[in-house]
Amino acid sequence: MGWVSGNLPLIGDLTLQHLYFALPPIAIGLVLAIPLGWLANRTRVGRTFTINVAGLLYTIPSLALFVLLINIVGLGQEPVIIGLAIYSLVILVRNLVEGLRGVPPEVTDAATAMGYRETKRLFVVELPLALPAIVAGLRVATVSTISLVSVGALIGTGGLGQLFIHGFQIDNPIEIWTGIVVTILLALVLDLLIVFGGRLLTPWTRAVR
Repeated sequence: MGWVSGNLPLIGDLTLQHLYFALPPIAIGLVLAIPLGWLANRTRVGRTFTINVAGLLYTIPSLALFVLLINIVGLGQEPVIIGLAIYSLVILVRNLVEGLRGVPPEVTDAATAMGYRETKRLFVVELPLALPAIVAGLRVATVSTISLVSVGALIGTGGLGQLFIHGFQIDNPIEIWTGIVVTILLALVLDLLIVFGGRLLTPWTRAVR
């Protein structure tokens, strides 16, 4: 505990760096997933293609993807942020497609009969009903991104992964475990915030028990 108490400012700075690398990719993935998921859900072929491609992309090891992106965009923050955005996107697109697919056809037909155009029907009717699936995907994407940011430290970015690397270099298990515990706590806090936000946005799910 002596190492931890003596390095609280460092741990705090690395935690903020971790969030800096984690939150933008999640936001980018969510914004892109909505139009892509909507387009993919329009046809059965589109749904199948999107889900299969998303599954294929998610199997690419994170470090390999980061190295590939370095060759494309160069060193710096961009390879990590782009790579994490891709991982977030494939998770969120799959969940959004499944969520939209679960919207009852009679509901969309009724909305169309009431004069709702496709865009308005998507945001007013379909997305709210698909929110539980979207929130579930957002939880997975967030926890996954928080963990993968640590891998980015291997190519020189910041974040709590630096504690792992430096701890191994100087054989300091306390530093390593500090990085692990803080990363887990960070993921848990964000997950709880998403769960709480999801419940606020979907009050009808609490009424069904």
